[in-house]
Amino acid sequence: MQADFVIIGSGSAGSAMAYRLSEDGKNSVIVIEAGGTDIGPFIQMPGALAWPMSMKRYNWGYLSEPEPRLNNRRITAPRGKVIGGSSSINGLVYVRGHAEDYNRWEELGASGWAYADVLPYFKRMEHSHGGEQGWRGTDGPLHVRRGPVTNPLFHAFIQAGSQAGFELTEDYNGSKQEGFGLMEQTIHNGRRWSAANAYLRPALKRPNVEIVYGFANKVVIENGRATGVEILRKGVTEVIKANREVIVAASSFNSPKLLMLSGIGPAAHLKKMGVDVVADRPGVGANLQDHMEFYFQQVSTKPVSLYSWLPWFWQGVAGAQWLMTKGGLGASNQFEACAFLRSEAGLKQPDIQFHFLPVAISYDGKAAAKSHGFQVHVGYNLSKSRGSVTLRSADPAAEPVLNFNYMSHEEDWIKFRHCVRLTREIFAQKAFDEYRGPEIQPGEKVQSDEEIDAFLREHLESAYHPCGTCRMGAKDDPMAVVDPECRVIGVEGLRVADSSIFPHVTYGNLNGPSIMTGEKAADHILGKQPLPRSNQEPWVNPRAMVSDR
Repeated sequence: MQADFVIIGSGSAGSAMAYRLSEDGKNSVIVIEAGGTDIGPFIQMPGALAWPMSMKRYNWGYLSEPEPRLNNRRITAPRGKVIGGSSSINGLVYVRGHAEDYNRWEELGASGWAYADVLPYFKRMEHSHGGEQGWRGTDGPLHVRRGPVTNPLFHAFIQAGSQAGFELTEDYNGSKQEGFGLMEQTIHNGRRWSAANAYLRPALKRPNVEIVYGFANKVVIENGRATGVEILRKGVTEVIKANREVIVAASSFNSPKLLMLSGIGPAAHLKKMGVDVVADRPGVGANLQDHMEFYFQQVSTKPVSLYSWLPWFWQGVAGAQWLMTKGGLGASNQFEACAFLRSEAGLKQPDIQFHFLPVAISYDGKAAAKSHGFQVHVGYNLSKSRGSVTLRSADPAAEPVLNFNYMSHEEDWIKFRHCVRLTREIFAQKAFDEYRGPEIQPGEKVQSDEEIDAFLREHLESAYHPCGTCRMGAKDDPMAVVDPECRVIGVEGLRVADSSIFPHVTYGNLNGPSIMTGEKAADHILGKQPLPRSNQEPWVNPRAMVSDR
C-alpha cells in the first residue's frame, strides 16, 4: 500500500488534486476516504439536496459547542463523509468569490494567491454554460449552468432589486459580481455535478489512481518528515506509505484535527491531550470562520410557489420524472436567483448575499408556511468573528470541538439588522405587489433593534461555509500553518490543501474556491510554473464611495 502522493479526503480539493496529480501518468496517487459511495438518487438528484445532508451515512454530523450569543444553541455543522466530500451534499451553488477576497488573501501573507493569480485556475476548472465570454472557462471538468428560471417569483425578485435601485449583473462569476441576477449551479445533464463526478471518477479510470476506503487516524512522521498515513480499515490498523508527499484535504474540521493528532499544533493543547509534539504551530485549529444566514419568509397570495409539490405524493412524482428523464423539478436545486449587495457606501466589494427560493421552507425540507410562500436566505458574509477547532481527546474517533464564536463582533449585529430591513425594502417593491402576503418570518411585529436581535439569536444558522483553520501565510508568520505553496511549516513532505488554508473567508459559497485551491495546489505539488497571471480588471461600482447601490 504505497503511492507517490497520498491524499486524505476525496472532497472538493482532494478530488481535483487526484485528477491533476495523476494527469501525466508519471505519479501514482492513493485517495483515502472515510465515507462510502455516492451512488443513489438522493445525492445525484439536485432537487433532493436536503436529504443527503440529513443522513448520517453521508455526513460527519458535527455540532458546534453551545454558542453563547445564540441562546446557547448547538449549531449544525455538516461535512460530507462520502466520495466528493461536501460537494456531494451541498446546495450545488457555484460562486467564485469576489476579486477583493483574493487580494485580501495576498495582503494576509498568501503571496501568489491574488485575484490575478487565481482567475486562470477558475477558468481552467470550469465548463461554463452561458457565462460571460472571456471571463469564464469553457472546457474544464466542472460543469456550471443556470437554472431554467420558469417560476415567476424568480423574475419578481430580480425586478424588485432593480426597482430598489440596485445593480443587475449578467454573470456574477464574470467581471461584475455586484447586483441581482441568476444563480449558477454545479448541475450537468440533470445530475449533481460534484467533485466526484467532475474529477474523481475520470481520475479513477487511470491505472495510477486508487481509492482506499478507511478512516485516517494520523499522519506518520519520521525525523520531521511525513512518510505515510495510519488508517483504520475494516477494524485493522494499516499504514499507507507516501513515496513523495502526504496531502491533507479533509475539511476545515478534520484537517486541523488530523494535524493535531499527528503532533502538529498548539504545543500546550497537544500536551494536555497527551499527544507528542512534532511541530508547535499555534495556528492549527485557530482562525475558524463561517457565514451565517437567516430565512426571511413571506406568504405568496398566488399559488405559484413550490408549495403544491411538498406533499409526499407530488415529491414522488417529481422523483419519478427525474429518474426517468433527468428533467423536471428534480433537476434543479431551486436556487435560481440571487443578489450580492454592499451594506453601505464606502465598501469596495459586496458583503451581503441573498439566495432566493420560490417556497417558504427550512433547509431540512420541512415546510415553514402552511401556504404558498417565498423566501431568501440572507447573510452578512465578511464577519470578523473568529472561532477554533480543538481536540476532544487523543482518540482519533472522538469528534473535534467546534467553537465558532458566532456573532462575537459587534459589527455582525449591525450588519444583520440591516439585512432584515433591507430584505423588507426589497420585498416591498412593486414587482412583488401581486404576490406579497403577510410576512411569516421575522414577522411584522419585529421592528426595533432589540426585537430583531432576539429574532436573530433564535434563528441565525450556519450557511455551512467553514474555513481558515490551517491558515496559509508567510513562513515567518507564527500563526500561519502552511506557506503559499501549501507546505506545512516545520514538517517535510506534508501539505494541506482545502478550505482550511483560506486566510480569510471568501464572499459567497465555498465549493468553487475549494476546488480552485485543489487545482492550484496540484501545480505547486508538481513543481510546475503557476498559470500566467490574468490582466483582466473586474468591474468596480462607480458609486461605491457614495452609495450602497
